[in-house]
Amino acid sequence: MFGFWQRLGGVFLVAIIALLIAALAGALAGLAFFSIALLGLVIHHTKHLVALEQWLLVSNHTPSSIPAGSGIWDNIFAHLARYVRTQNQSQQLINLELKQLQSVTAAMPDGIVILDESDHIEWCDPVAEKHLGINLELDVDQQITNMVRQQSFVEYLAAGKFSKPLVLRQMRHHRLTLLMQLVPYGNKQKLLISRDITSYERIEAMRRDFIANVSHELRTPLTVIGGYLEMLSGDSKIDHEMQQHALTAMTEQTVRMQHLVEDLLTLSRLENTLNKLSESAVDMTSLLRELHHEAESLSGGKHTINLSVDSEDYILGSREELRSAFGNLVSNAVRYTPEGGKIDIHWEVSEGKGMFSVRDTGVGIEQEHIPRLTERFYRADNSRSRETGGTGLGLAIVKHILNRHQARLKIHSIIGKGSEFCIQFPEKRLIVRP
Repeated sequence: MFGFWQRLGGVFLVAIIALLIAALAGALAGLAFFSIALLGLVIHHTKHLVALEQWLLVSNHTPSSIPAGSGIWDNIFAHLARYVRTQNQSQQLINLELKQLQSVTAAMPDGIVILDESDHIEWCDPVAEKHLGINLELDVDQQITNMVRQQSFVEYLAAGKFSKPLVLRQMRHHRLTLLMQLVPYGNKQKLLISRDITSYERIEAMRRDFIANVSHELRTPLTVIGGYLEMLSGDSKIDHEMQQHALTAMTEQTVRMQHLVEDLLTLSRLENTLNKLSESAVDMTSLLRELHHEAESLSGGKHTINLSVDSEDYILGSREELRSAFGNLVSNAVRYTPEGGKIDIHWEVSEGKGMFSVRDTGVGIEQEHIPRLTERFYRADNSRSRETGGTGLGLAIVKHILNRHQARLKIHSIIGKGSEFCIQFPEKRLIVRP
């Protein structure tokens, strides 16, 4: 209240002076002075009000842009400058916190969409844009069901029961599997969280396939062994020749199961991150001569097997693992090449990279199978693979060994003409022969 009467101090002063002039010079002179003084005060306040209005119409309010004032307006504009300065500081803090929040959400692996009470998009992070095909600049205020049109999501949103997440497969923008979760908050708003679980789904599918494949691979030999044991134990009059046949078949199936278990243990060891690579300088010439000798023994003279070594450089790596990888490729070439065929084993250094290759004149592999050859238990021809005694894990083992040596496997094959498996080692793995 004191401030109100303080603001009227100028009017009171003019009135007192007018009364004094009226007393000395007459009422007309006092009234004229009073009127002129009030008009001056009105003009003074109107001028400052116009300046204030013009400042308010400016979009960028800064303390320096506040107009200069006189009299009582000087205090008003000073208070306004302090208020604007405080507001700007608060706005800067809010912008900084918003940027930090956006940086945090951008670093999160989950997508986040803020929906209003009518399920319109208010904001989303870059991950959600990728997951759901949203363009925030264009799609703000759009219904979320215009972006995510799968019927299961529409029903999930309409049901309003968000205690459990929803899995969406094969999104239209990307081949993704997303885990969607709606979280209500605030004034009927919702937080839509999307998580890419494509890799988890793939791993789970691989786990199921692995168990199914192992079960299948073990079922056949166990059935054979069980059948012969039942026959031998149930009939005492089986002749010697049949007994020998049964024992031979059971021995073969036992060896097959043993190879399968050994390959599974090898894969487990290679995939164990705690199993560090034991590196040394591997003499490629000596190693390939051993493999050449083994290939000739496996072939039994049925194939022409050539070895050519064009470089004496060593490889930095595990001799045991490289021997396993090379041996798998060489033995496969022998198994899948018909009698009278040719197999070439080659080692060279080209353009600073080590190149090991096995080329055969075998039956070849159809192009559609090549990308999947290194998958566990994948066979281009199941019947032929089992006839040759393969476990279906050889090339999977090769892939893991090469990954541990930063090497790459390239496969080229033509049906009826043969195949070439080439391993490329990086330059950092090469060691000049001492």
